[in-house]
Amino acid sequence: FRLGEEMSVRLPSAERYVAQVDKEQRWLPILAGHLPPPISQPLARGAPGSGYPWPWSVYRWLGGSSASVQTIGDEVELATTLADFLAALYRIDPAGGPPAGHDNFYRGAPLATYDAETRNAIDVLGRRIDADAATDLWEASLAATWNGPAVWVHGDVSAENLLVEQGQLSAVIDFGCAAVGDPACDTTIAWTFFSGEGREAFRANLPVDEATWVRGRGWALWKALITLIKDLKTNPQRAAICRRIIDDVIAERLAGI
Repeated sequence: FRLGEEMSVRLPSAERYVAQVDKEQRWLPILAGHLPPPISQPLARGAPGSGYPWPWSVYRWLGGSSASVQTIGDEVELATTLADFLAALYRIDPAGGPPAGHDNFYRGAPLATYDAETRNAIDVLGRRIDADAATDLWEASLAATWNGPAVWVHGDVSAENLLVEQGQLSAVIDFGCAAVGDPACDTTIAWTFFSGEGREAFRANLPVDEATWVRGRGWALWKALITLIKDLKTNPQRAAICRRIIDDVIAERLAGI
């Protein structure tokens, strides 16, 4: 919510998100000093009261609009800038940082965390997707295990959390899912938002290995599958987006990209 001209307020919508308040209050001031575009800046911590049961935060207002086809200028430029941002994030000392867990939906944790859910989703969707190809992709993603050092991850790199001004990336917001762990979850925007040359530029400039990219496809598949199940009958537009993501990651797998 906007608070005056220079501030905003974020209130957890469920108890599961409460731990994210302290996380952002603790770590965002530290991370901000190492990152190129601005990130959310906490100014104060609010206490429960007036019928609201959880702590909340006041932030510096950041201008701009969420990234979209209409708001960005050049997709390749945005992809490159975002990759540079993530590269800077991954260089920050992770010592003492929060581990992946329930409060951040296990972003940064091993992909196998969602193995049962993913396989069940493939079974539920059945002939609505290429189930055999989806299973093959998923198993390849699981096999591409993470062997590198744990790094800071944003955990929710989506178009909604990228602010754009005059066509360029101006800020990255919502670090509630941030953690120290495997960076593969941060690559999913390659399929959820970028395409063609933009996707290629993001991959070329992101300092992750081939195995991380393969796991990233697994993360994108998992999310698209479970969202598709929810939206098949209620949100045809979002269901179509999920189908496109599933088709894209499978096509890459089959092409050996």
